[in-house]
Amino acid sequence: MELNLETLSRSELLALLEKELSAKKDYQKEIAERDKKLQLQDRAIQLQDKKLHLQDKIIQKKDEQLAKTENQVVAEQYEVMRLNSIIAKLRRMLFGSKRERFIGDSGQGVLPFEEYATEEEKKDDTPIKEVITYEREKQSKKHPGRNSIPDDLPTVEIVIEPTEDTTGLKKIGEECTEILEVTPAKMIKVKIIRPKYVRVKEDEKEVEKCEVLIGNLPVRPIDKCLAGTRLLAMIIIQKYIDHLPLYRQQQIFRRFDIEIASSTIDSWVAQIGKLLDPLYEALLKAVKAQTYLQADETTIKVLDKLKKEKTHLGYFWAYHSPVAKLAVFLYCTGRSIKDAELFLKDYKGALQTDGFGVYKHFYVDSENTHLACWVHVRRKFEEALSKNQKLSAHVLTEIQKLYKIEEEVKNLSVEQRKEIRLEKALPIINELGKWLSVQRPKHLPKSDFRKAIEYATNLWPSLLNYLNDGNFKMDNNLIENKIRPIAIGRKNYLFAGSHEGAKRSAMMYSFFACCSLDDINPQKWLEYVLDNIKNYQLNTVHELLPHNINKDLVNNYKLFYEV
Repeated sequence: MELNLETLSRSELLALLEKELSAKKDYQKEIAERDKKLQLQDRAIQLQDKKLHLQDKIIQKKDEQLAKTENQVVAEQYEVMRLNSIIAKLRRMLFGSKRERFIGDSGQGVLPFEEYATEEEKKDDTPIKEVITYEREKQSKKHPGRNSIPDDLPTVEIVIEPTEDTTGLKKIGEECTEILEVTPAKMIKVKIIRPKYVRVKEDEKEVEKCEVLIGNLPVRPIDKCLAGTRLLAMIIIQKYIDHLPLYRQQQIFRRFDIEIASSTIDSWVAQIGKLLDPLYEALLKAVKAQTYLQADETTIKVLDKLKKEKTHLGYFWAYHSPVAKLAVFLYCTGRSIKDAELFLKDYKGALQTDGFGVYKHFYVDSENTHLACWVHVRRKFEEALSKNQKLSAHVLTEIQKLYKIEEEVKNLSVEQRKEIRLEKALPIINELGKWLSVQRPKHLPKSDFRKAIEYATNLWPSLLNYLNDGNFKMDNNLIENKIRPIAIGRKNYLFAGSHEGAKRSAMMYSFFACCSLDDINPQKWLEYVLDNIKNYQLNTVHELLPHNINKDLVNNYKLFYEV
């Protein structure tokens, strides 16, 4: 209802105005109170936001700590796995079999007959008894008998007659029994007597002025040396082939009542090494001239004057030519590229090694061909067999197939060997490579199986290179066999007395490895070389190397006092 202000009196208008002003004040007061409440609510919300922000920071920090802890736990789990793997390897090295033999799945090729059984037959757990009968032709094995004794050995015949009287009896035959015996070693003294002669003239007073005739002394390895050629050769052979340290040989001499100072024997060995230096250089050149080499290295502890109470860890670098049947060892103080360059700097050809990174310098971005070793690949998966048996066994089975192919082709020509490898081995390797590529991302980076895969795939092109030439080998086993005598020797002499002594050891191991490759008696070869090397010039000394020398000449050689 609207009011007509014109009809109202002044007092009524004033009263109405006061009423409106009062209502306005009440409204403004109410609005002010609401504003205060809103401000209080805003402050409360801001405080809540701050609390939530702080809680978010605390949660974020805890999440980061949790993630860090989880990463540490995973890292520690990896470390535990790695240490367990190392412990397992060490236990195997100490107590396990040294043979790296793998027997494939015995159930391979068995048909799953359960697929064809009925539901009732599958549920029936009653054991079934079978009676199996078969016939087998048993081959009679003839006993090979005892080993025969070589006919060229000196023979002592002893005739044993019956104790009874055989007078008037007829001999109808005889029984012969052969026994292998040994004559104890003995030292002999060779006394060289050279009579002196002179042509006596009529005037006997002038005898002193006449020409004196006397025989020439035979050429000896070490002039004015107490030891003869055979004894010097025996000392070298016993030290580097039989692994008898020189102090033990001294003990053997004492059993013959012969006392030789250790410094004297040491000087003999050093002088023999100096005498054979030119022959060793000729062997280095002969091996380096080959176009296919296998390389490996092994450690040797060496006494060093600069390292008190410690030995220096040196290395024998080994190089082997399977085609030429040559091997050489080179001693270096380290295992770096500079050490490898001492032999491989100008080498041109194919080089077969393990996965050691130093060798990459000599075939990456060069004309040289690199061949990897399948035995090292196999070894990696064999180590992973205990943790991942099914997958590791698959790889080992495929590698086993490759070696069966090698067994088939080993007696064939080079061309036939290459042809069969490309026909049979290449498809197996290609399928194995695809399978490894699929498996690689599925396994933890630090697991033994993943490491084995990475080792193989990183060397994959080099693993295939043996297919390109029938002369190439699948693995480095041949050179590892040449290193084995050094490992045996280390257990006996423990260390080399000096760096020069280690170099001399490398020389002797090289010569005797070549004798083994060429099936030459090392004692007889060394006797011949020591007696005759002084008669050779530097440009002809290579003729004395085991692969060049006449075997009959060595086998029939006699020392000057035996002629």
